[in-house]
Amino acid sequence: MPVLTRDEAQTRARLLDVHRYTVDLDLTTGEETFDSTTLVHFTARTAGTTFVELKPVTLRSVTLDGEHLDPEALAGNRLHLTLTEGEHTLRVDAAMRYSRTGEGMHRFTDPSDGETYVYTQLFMDDVQRVFAAFDQPDLKAVFDVTVTAPDRWTVLANGVTTHHGDGRWQAATTPRISTYLVAVAAGPWHSIRTEHAGLPFGIHCRRSLAPHLDTDADEILDVTRQCFDRYHEKFDEPYPFDSYDQAFVPEFNAGAMENPGLVTFRDEFVYRSAVTLTERQTRAMVIAHEMAHMWFGDLVTLTWWDDIWLNESFAEYMGYQTVNEATGRYPDTWVDFAIARKAWGYDADQRPSTHPVAPDPDAVPDTAAAMLNFDGISYAKGASALRQLVAWLGEKDFLAGINAHFARHRFGNATLADFIDNLASATDRDVHAWAEAWLRTTGVDTLTPAYDPAAGTLAVTRTGSRPHRITAGVYDPDLADGRRLVLRDRLEIDVPQDAPAHLPGPRPALIVLNDGDHTYAKLRLDEHSGERALRTLSGIPDALTRAVVWNGLRDMVRDGELEPVTYLETARAHLPEETDLAIVQGVLGFASTHIADRYVTPDDRPAALALLTDLARDLIRRTEDGRDPGLRLTAVRHYIDTTDRQGTLHGWLDEGGVPGGPELDPELRWRVLTRLAVLGGTDESAIAAELDRDASATGQEGAARCRAALPTAEAKAAAWEGMFTSDTLSNYLFTATAQGFWQPEQAELVREYVPRFYPDATALADRRGPAIAEAAGRYAFPAHAVDAAHLRLAEQHLESGALLPALHRKLTDQVDDLRRALRVRKA
Repeated sequence: MPVLTRDEAQTRARLLDVHRYTVDLDLTTGEETFDSTTLVHFTARTAGTTFVELKPVTLRSVTLDGEHLDPEALAGNRLHLTLTEGEHTLRVDAAMRYSRTGEGMHRFTDPSDGETYVYTQLFMDDVQRVFAAFDQPDLKAVFDVTVTAPDRWTVLANGVTTHHGDGRWQAATTPRISTYLVAVAAGPWHSIRTEHAGLPFGIHCRRSLAPHLDTDADEILDVTRQCFDRYHEKFDEPYPFDSYDQAFVPEFNAGAMENPGLVTFRDEFVYRSAVTLTERQTRAMVIAHEMAHMWFGDLVTLTWWDDIWLNESFAEYMGYQTVNEATGRYPDTWVDFAIARKAWGYDADQRPSTHPVAPDPDAVPDTAAAMLNFDGISYAKGASALRQLVAWLGEKDFLAGINAHFARHRFGNATLADFIDNLASATDRDVHAWAEAWLRTTGVDTLTPAYDPAAGTLAVTRTGSRPHRITAGVYDPDLADGRRLVLRDRLEIDVPQDAPAHLPGPRPALIVLNDGDHTYAKLRLDEHSGERALRTLSGIPDALTRAVVWNGLRDMVRDGELEPVTYLETARAHLPEETDLAIVQGVLGFASTHIADRYVTPDDRPAALALLTDLARDLIRRTEDGRDPGLRLTAVRHYIDTTDRQGTLHGWLDEGGVPGGPELDPELRWRVLTRLAVLGGTDESAIAAELDRDASATGQEGAARCRAALPTAEAKAAAWEGMFTSDTLSNYLFTATAQGFWQPEQAELVREYVPRFYPDATALADRRGPAIAEAAGRYAFPAHAVDAAHLRLAEQHLESGALLPALHRKLTDQVDDLRRALRVRKA
């Protein structure tokens, strides 16, 4: 089916002014399809031809101004219309298919209790899976939505919903919004409702998760209220919708979606098992991120998808900043951003698929190309750029520009040029030049310090082209404790420098560029600082500074400038003393998934895993006093993932917990069983017994992961058939199966599947579409197979023919990561 091009969207926007949609959905017609009737009121500015989009199972009838059109005229997903100048009414009646891939109208039946839930995810171009629409962001309209649902169901929508009896629910008329922001969620929801600032607030989940939502309801609602109030302090424009509901929905592909008045979240954020404070902080950040979209994205919406970065970068920046300012409940969120989120951006920006934060409109010719830009650049790099902009511009002028943007484009559409013009109106600084340097370029700059002890000066060399406003941290040994450092000074430096910065006094023990992490650049240490950092990293007094240094070491490993084993040894030496959990989680994550699984050779992998197991055991011992349950939980998770001691794992399963805690909740039990499956220490009967114990949706995913991880030819064949042949797995069950399938310990067993992946994934993507294509490229790729033969095979496949864009982009990134892993091994 054709995708919408930018040229087509511009042509249609010049022709049409869309006023109102009246959408009637009937969710009582069966398990496979639902009925959709749409009435669209619009004006044609001149006579001309255009099209409306729709992907029905059956198109029953179409009328334009009361005249019947031939349903057989539907070509792919387009119904062409010939219009006279003036007012028009289009009516479309169709049967639509429910989705199992998280696109369109997703339908889910909870294995815990048999209850069914549906919800929409209409982002980009999936509106047409639910109702007929002129599906582009700059054709905003008001929406009246009516839903017929089964008895006992509650219907949620963008506005307050009213039940009129006989399963009929009416949503309040929306303000002008884009088609992709329309939302419906229906089912026997467990709901907690309250009111804040005169508006109804609600949180919702499926009934089987009710006890878990109840446990966290106060925290979720407190964060919601605090962020809401903080945004009203920052933004002049009040919240623009009539209610604020947050629905935690099953099998959701993204983290969340900013539907006005009805934000949908993946329901893993309703925690069934123990989590760390850092994970709770992440949930809070996502709440704040999505709420920021109510203004930036929903009130003011992009004109075309080349500006999607601005929606996401702004919400990302505001999410982290607002949780830091408003809640007082969590550690410094910017530490987690530095150690975890920015790595996503740095990695994406060094691949062949990199693109400017704000790509040229011609580089986003259609919706398929736009979808590929939902990556670490549009989120993490863009947020980093905005953080640098605030450091350079000042928050007062930044917010003044933002408020001018909201005022000038409320309930309308805007472009990057509009955004920059509005920022420029609030300052004397050359924001346009800043935007060209930061938003229209690709790649990561590298900053390196050069200290001259004779002159007492610090020069910063830059590989790259962007201006940077940074802070250089200067540290001396702590005379009372040789393992620790103390801050001597922080120097404000603009790069490029007019002259080296003056740095009086003795030679510092450590100089850290970008102390405070206000810019986006790879950092290097001078030789003296590098040696001291490896010895005293845990003695740096500020967690954010430690995160900056850890990021520098990570980049050096990836660039072949630091031995992977040196990074592991540094982690072994310093993580037992680390006090910030985000750093522990970030360092252990890189050490296990990148170094142990890919960057060291198969011969060296057992030693790497043993080191990580010993490190996890040290952290477990450190937390025996019960004062840091989050660190203990993190250590237990990593011990499970790296150990080969089956007896210990079986003992924990039998006892139901780790000596001294924690108890093995469902997440930990499935984690243990997965590791035992990899090691050949369990079987189908044990997996089935565990599934009887936990028959939830998460249990189904755990069982699928374990079965795919069993080290037998039969288990691998069954898993492969489920992923690539049967087409019956939902998006989440597909992902769980893929996560279990490839295991470095089983390289010989799965060797025959490496060449099979490429044609099978290509055919799968063509059959099942972008969401499954992306999942196949991300999770089903044989990432463990780091060898030249695999690289040649992968490169040949990428060059051999047309791939669905979502799969091509994911494979391009995976193949580049494979090249990097080979370079690291050789270095």
